[in-house]
Amino acid sequence: MFIFLLVLQALIGMALVGVILIQKSEGGGLGVGGSPTGFMSARGAADFLTRATAVLATAFVGLSIVLAAMAVKASTNQTIDTTLNRTVAPVGPADPLSHAAQSSAAAPAPAVPTGPADPLSGATKK
Repeated sequence: MFIFLLVLQALIGMALVGVILIQKSEGGGLGVGGSPTGFMSARGAADFLTRATAVLATAFVGLSIVLAAMAVKASTNQTIDTTLNRTVAPVGPADPLSHAAQSSAAAPAPAVPTGPADPLSGATKK
C-alpha cells in the first residue's frame, strides 16, 4: 500500500509540475488559439488550469500527510538494530606525564636529515 501511494504521489507531483509550467506567468493559461466561446479559450484554459492546479496541489499535500503518518507508524513498530554497537577502547592511565614517558620510551626517534634541504626538490643534500 505504501509503495502504491508513493508512486501515486510521484505521478501527482509530475502532473502538478506540468500543469504549472503550462500556465502563463500572468495567469492567462495556455494562450493558444481557438474561438473565444470554445472550451479552451484563454479564459477557459486559465480557469481549467487554475482548478487543476488547486486539485493536484490538494491531493499532493494530502498524500504527503498520509505517507508521513504511515512512515511514522511503520517506524514505531521496528526495534533499533544494535548489531553495529562498538565497545569503547579502555582508557589509558590517568596521569598524562607517565603516559608520555611510556610512549616516548617505546617509540623510536624520528630520522633527522643530515644536511640542508634543497628548496626546489625537497631532497636532502649530502
